[in-house]
Amino acid sequence: MKAIIVAQPGGVENLIHTQTDTPVIGDNEVLVQVKAISINPVDVKSRQGKGMYGRLKAFSPLILGWDISGVVTASSSPQFKAGDEVFGMVNFPGHGKAYAEYVAAPAAHLALKPASISHAEAAAATLAPLTVWQTLVQFGQVKAGQRVLIHAAAGGVGHYAVQIAKHLGAYVIGTSSAVNRDFVLSLGADEHIDYRSQQFEQVVSNIDFVLDAIGGDHIDRSLEVIKPGGTLVSIPSGLSEQVTEKAKSKGIRGAFILVQSSGEDMKALADLLAQGQLRSHVSQTFAFADMDKAHLQVESGRTVGKVVVEI
Repeated sequence: MKAIIVAQPGGVENLIHTQTDTPVIGDNEVLVQVKAISINPVDVKSRQGKGMYGRLKAFSPLILGWDISGVVTASSSPQFKAGDEVFGMVNFPGHGKAYAEYVAAPAAHLALKPASISHAEAAAATLAPLTVWQTLVQFGQVKAGQRVLIHAAAGGVGHYAVQIAKHLGAYVIGTSSAVNRDFVLSLGADEHIDYRSQQFEQVVSNIDFVLDAIGGDHIDRSLEVIKPGGTLVSIPSGLSEQVTEKAKSKGIRGAFILVQSSGEDMKALADLLAQGQLRSHVSQTFAFADMDKAHLQVESGRTVGKVVVEI
């Protein structure tokens, strides 16, 4: 089968196209013929030697990627049969091996793909909305009427976060550049803040929950707008001990959440996707041969919604 390996970390030239053996499935696994792969910032960071690379570097060949949608061609699980269309985030934060024509995936990491959405839309709706679901629903327990601030609301995680927060009944404020204002509001956000012309901490307050997909000084600045008893979750950089202590001193719960593969959570997302209450915005698709271009687009930090590679 075709696959893309990373022999050593570095630039996109280190994404090596090759042929390798089709994987053999074990107990409670399925073999998925991959139709679409979602590309995330963690893919880019891992290729560069950051992200998950430290956990994965001992694997040879190292095949990046976790987010897939495709068709089951063989199954050793009662959950799925050959011909089923499935999607999910495979083996995160372990070795997902998604940059390939076929992936051996634990059945417990997958859900049936809704017939109403494409493989590209399904592949997109894996790591990013899973992160949101596990953060807002399970950890944050966001409730109707709460005020939620979402940074980078037009991005991969952010555009799902706006939709899921609204599904939960929250009052949602999203930050992005002015050019993406209408997009963020179309997702259901109640307010939009242009981060280039406004300092969010000067115009919002009394926030129950902040989801930060940017990191850096956004963490400290976000603490200024959260009310006592509120929650701050930072995805990219985590929370330093200093910020954690500062959050605690203000009566705020601060945390870094690392998403975990979960078929049960994927089923919950599949239901929302099937009902039209959640949608993927795939801004660009690339061919498998152009994986380097997909990485460069994600690396730009200027992607609206998601980037997907189709096989």
